[in-house]
Amino acid sequence: MARARDPIADLRRIAFLLERANEATYRVRAFRSAAKALAGLPTAELTERAGNGTLTELAGVGDVTARCVAESLAGEEPVYLRRLVATEGSDLDAEATALRAALRGDCHTHSDWSDGGSPIEEMALAAVELGHEYLVLTDHSPRLTVARGLTAARLRQQLDHVAQVNAALPEGFRILTGIEVDILADGSLDQDDDLLARLDVVVGSVHSGLKDERSKMTRRMLKAVANPHLDILGHVTGRMVSSRPALVTGPGDRGHRARTRAESDFDADAVFAACAEHDTAVEINSRPERQDPPKRLIRRALEAGCRFAINTDAHAPGQLDWQRFGCERAALCGVPADRVVNTWSAERLVAWTHDRP
Repeated sequence: MARARDPIADLRRIAFLLERANEATYRVRAFRSAAKALAGLPTAELTERAGNGTLTELAGVGDVTARCVAESLAGEEPVYLRRLVATEGSDLDAEATALRAALRGDCHTHSDWSDGGSPIEEMALAAVELGHEYLVLTDHSPRLTVARGLTAARLRQQLDHVAQVNAALPEGFRILTGIEVDILADGSLDQDDDLLARLDVVVGSVHSGLKDERSKMTRRMLKAVANPHLDILGHVTGRMVSSRPALVTGPGDRGHRARTRAESDFDADAVFAACAEHDTAVEINSRPERQDPPKRLIRRALEAGCRFAINTDAHAPGQLDWQRFGCERAALCGVPADRVVNTWSAERLVAWTHDRP
C-alpha cells in the first residue's frame, strides 16, 4: 500500500499553482478554503471521512477538493495537481533564467491587511519555499480606501506584528517593512513622514488621476521622486494590458475586473533622469495584466542610468513566482543584474534605502 501524502500540502500547492497561472479567484479559494477547513482535523478523522465519503459535509470542502484529499491519502499525487504541473508555462531563456536566479527578494507585495488575499505569514512562507531571502511587505496607504489602505495607526500595528512573525520564521529569511504609498495629486506621499522614515522600503505609485494631462503628471511624479523617503517608483505608467479577472483580492473584494487601461502621459526622459539623480529605482512590475513599464521605457530608463527593482506586486502566495515575467522583459531590454536592487542582500538593500540622499 502506497504511503499517504500530505493532503493539506497538496491542496495548498494546487492553490499556489492556480494563483501563479492567474486562474479565476473562485478556483483558488476552493482549495485554500478546503486546506483551512481540514488543517485542524485529526489525521484519524480525516482518513475516516475520506474513506466513507463525508468530507464534503464539512464547510469549505467540495467534491473536487475531497477527491484530491482522498487521492493524496492513498499515496497518489492528486490528478488535479498532476495536470497543473504538466501544463505549466514555458521555460525562460538563459538570460532571464540567470537574472531570476540572481534575485534575492521581492520588494512589492500585499497581504490581507490591505487588498491581498492571504495573511502575512502565508506570504512569507511561500517566499521561503521559492528561495527568497526576504520579502518586503508593502500594503497600501490610507487614501486608497478601495484597497483597505493602512492608516498610520494600523501601519504601526502591522510593524509590531511583522516583528512577531519574523521571530518565528526560519533563520536566514526576514520580512522587511514597507508600504506602497500613494503619490497624491500634488506629488506628496500618502503617509506620515515619521512612519515612512521607519520603514525599510517605500514603493510609491500613482493610483488616481491617471488621465491627468502630461505636464501635470510629470510635475507630480518629479516631486514624488525627489522625496527622500521614496525608494522605488512603482508601476510607472499605470497601464493595464489585460482584461482578465483580477485574482485573489482581500476582504473588500467585489469581484472587480482588471480592465485594459492606457498608459499615463508624462515626460519619461525627465522622470527617469530624476530617478537617476535621486537614486530612486524604477520598478519592473511583473504582473501579467500590467507589464509595466513597457519595454521601450525600460530601455530608456536603462539609458538614463536608473536602478531597477523586479517586483511581483503579489496579492497571493502563488503570484510571488511571477518574477519570472519581469525578468524575461528585463533581460530582453538588456538590464544587467548589478542594476537591480533586489539582487542585493537584505542588509545592503536596507542600507541603500536609509543612506540615499
